[in-house]
Amino acid sequence: MTKTILEQYNKEVIPALKAEYKNAMAVPKIVKVTVNTGFGRQIVLKGADERKKFTDGVMEDIALICGQKPVLTVAKKAIASFKVRQGMLMGCKVTLRGKKMYDFIDRLVNLTLPRTRDFKGIPLKSVDQNGNLSLAIREHISFPEVHPEKIKSIFGLEVTITTTAKTKEGGLEFFKLLGFPFAK
Repeated sequence: MTKTILEQYNKEVIPALKAEYKNAMAVPKIVKVTVNTGFGRQIVLKGADERKKFTDGVMEDIALICGQKPVLTVAKKAIASFKVRQGMLMGCKVTLRGKKMYDFIDRLVNLTLPRTRDFKGIPLKSVDQNGNLSLAIREHISFPEVHPEKIKSIFGLEVTITTTAKTKEGGLEFFKLLGFPFAK
């Protein structure tokens, strides 16, 4: 049986990085996971009833994936060329912490990423200068909780994993020790 991310962090990552950081409290850890999606063009040209159905379907699917109800995000200002008005619904997001966060990361690394179409590993440039990982998933149906026959539309997700790592190199080493599948 495979270890969970939290077990792996406690038993392998902390001892491996303790020598480098000199203090167990200074070893990087995961702070939060943010999952969001934008409605984009799928919602702009629709009527009010169609918009409501679409947003409810997307929010249902994200709630299934994350185990937590998402929050709707709205446009802060109007952009005429994109047919966006201030206060218009733009997407939804979920911020996960604690046990739900670790459960989501386990499913992401062990089930979802291998199931995504044409997956060759996470690009190294997905880790930013602060050691956080941002990756995009093109189709939400790669999550095992979503039943493809019940969905109305396919949408993409952005997953951001925020850590306490200070540098890109520290973040990369941390994620590799956790078992994230990076591209060669």
